[in-house]
Amino acid sequence: MTYPEFSEYQIIEDKANPFSTLYQLPSGERFYIEPGFYTQLMGFKEFRGEDFPRIMERMIEIIKKNKKVIFTASYEYPQTDIDVDEYILLEIYDITDPLKIYVEDKSRGSDYGD
Repeated sequence: MTYPEFSEYQIIEDKANPFSTLYQLPSGERFYIEPGFYTQLMGFKEFRGEDFPRIMERMIEIIKKNKKVIFTASYEYPQTDIDVDEYILLEIYDITDPLKIYVEDKSRGSDYGD
């Protein structure tokens, strides 16, 4: 799957990970975007659009620093099947919390408890 926010980067085909998109920066660093992470990222774009450019800049900084990154929705259950010793795993809050960009989770349990 291609994501317009990353269209300037080269897509590397990885048949072993059909649900995660592998991108490469012009300088050679690689990163995966998992669908769940992308959904979360788009939530920040929708609710904190004014901060979205900072989020994208920070992601690229992290990629350049670490060389190989998997952006995942869950550390415990990443969709990308790869040697995790070679790649670092990051969730959306690893990007947004240090930037002090928050989206309040207003979901709550049902009021119809027994």
